[in-house]
Amino acid sequence: MKIEKISKPSIGIGVVLLWENNVLLIQRDTPPKQGTWSIPGGKQEFGETMKQAATREVKEETGLIIQEEKLKLLDVADMIQLPHFHYSLIDFYVTEFSGELKAGSDAKDARWVPLDDLSDYQIWAETARVIRMAIEKSSQ
Repeated sequence: MKIEKISKPSIGIGVVLLWENNVLLIQRDTPPKQGTWSIPGGKQEFGETMKQAATREVKEETGLIIQEEKLKLLDVADMIQLPHFHYSLIDFYVTEFSGELKAGSDAKDARWVPLDDLSDYQIWAETARVIRMAIEKSSQ
């Protein structure tokens, strides 16, 4: 898929899902960062709240169901590669969910990764940072 030149930022939502000593990663099936591992997430749609976008993206990419009221705000970051894309990224974390894990749309694979094995996956430095932040906040 070709990334079109854009003239304004898009809003992206990401969710760190933690379960026991694991984090949920998806392997991206579309640009940007196609083929790399990341947290579930995607673009916020017009008329959708950030938390609605988070719950929708997690369900679409992983089959898991999260409740909006369980989402906790982590941080905001930028992913910019001009002239191709500019995303303002809003990241949440959650430790409660239901459903059965199964890779869905925009995800080539989805799996629970032991925190000790995270360095074995090709992930963006910003993704690693928000995962560490979520681990720290969830243990408080």
